[in-house]
Amino acid sequence: MEMILTGMQEDARERFAAAVTAHRHAMYRAARALLDSDADAEDAVSEATLRAWQAFGRLREERAFKGWLIKITVNCAYEHLRKGARVTYTDDLEPLAGGSEDKHDLGLWDAVCRLPEDHRIATVLFYYEDMTTAEIAKTLGVREGTVRSRLSRARNRLRMLLKEE
Repeated sequence: MEMILTGMQEDARERFAAAVTAHRHAMYRAARALLDSDADAEDAVSEATLRAWQAFGRLREERAFKGWLIKITVNCAYEHLRKGARVTYTDDLEPLAGGSEDKHDLGLWDAVCRLPEDHRIATVLFYYEDMTTAEIAKTLGVREGTVRSRLSRARNRLRMLLKEE
């Protein structure tokens, strides 16, 4: 009996590890869309991975794993925001090569990062993670119409930001 349980636990561990590995970039992008630093996003992903493992036995449908995992990641990122983000003292940093000219070098990801938080997370989940508006609504705990309006406003804002460049 113990051998069977150990085999089942090992199988669950392997399935969990494979799923997290497959979705780690999606988790990071979702966290980074909400948090201002790579380190904070990595912390949120680590915390989400731990929480997901602790709750993995309660997941009813493994095909819903990606959305479930991103929801946990988003919740960890929001929790991190509530606790207060890291402070970076820019006085100690060396200036970027090229100086102030680099400030106007705005790529698409940079433009997405400049969106308001609620528009940014919807944009990342829709365009970068290929989630449907229904999946995003469920993940963020809002109505589907809210997600659609956030995406529309985000597209308009992105047009303006990219046109300025």
